[in-house]
Amino acid sequence: MARSISLPPLAYLFNMDLFYLPELEQTTGDLLFSKEESKHINKVLRKKQGEKVSATNGKGLEVVIQLTVLGTNQVHGIIIEAKEYPPLPYQLHIAISPTKNMSRFEWFLEKATEIGIHQITPLLCSHSERKTIKPERLEKIITAALKQSQQFYRPQLNPLTSYKTFIDKNANGLIAHCREGDKPSLFSEASVAGQLTILIGPEGDFSEEEIKQALNKNFKAINLGKQRLRTETAAIVACHTIALKAQ
Repeated sequence: MARSISLPPLAYLFNMDLFYLPELEQTTGDLLFSKEESKHINKVLRKKQGEKVSATNGKGLEVVIQLTVLGTNQVHGIIIEAKEYPPLPYQLHIAISPTKNMSRFEWFLEKATEIGIHQITPLLCSHSERKTIKPERLEKIITAALKQSQQFYRPQLNPLTSYKTFIDKNANGLIAHCREGDKPSLFSEASVAGQLTILIGPEGDFSEEEIKQALNKNFKAINLGKQRLRTETAAIVACHTIALKAQ
């Protein structure tokens, strides 16, 4: 069953800026923004006392905050309205080999957050060209995409994990590889209820051994269309396909 929200987000209805406050609860009394967010409210948005902004904790809660104190590095506010959003009917986990050009992987994180995704695990595969990532920068990109697209569930970014370690701990998913063979489409095979794990390989594809390891753990091979897609494009197609099927 697809997610159903009767009204648009409060931030959208009242043309408010959305902030990310991970410790936010409905019962929060005097609310203090971080130094960085306080500067943004003061210097960039030039908000005044009594004006309103919206915030989310990334766990389904949106609140309207009336600003009460606007110091240079400390902005305070009080919650005057709150709304809870139901989660997506599925929990999509994409395990993907980071691209050599990091900007393409960052683009994937941004767009996947906008579309809707539960977890992302960067995979270190046999043919991976990139061996390291900078999680702090990637977390900032996810947060910015969350706020920009007015989403209320923030994806979890997991540490860079070796392919074997990941496969040993996960089973019963889907693997999108480029080898020849009769493979059903993602749309026909994917379930949009419960958790769904999809493996996306590097530009050089998964190795034969990696494909075999996945199949031995009850992963099923699928195709994402007739075209040969770049890694980040394949991952976005997977996200969008699941979102469409869940409608």
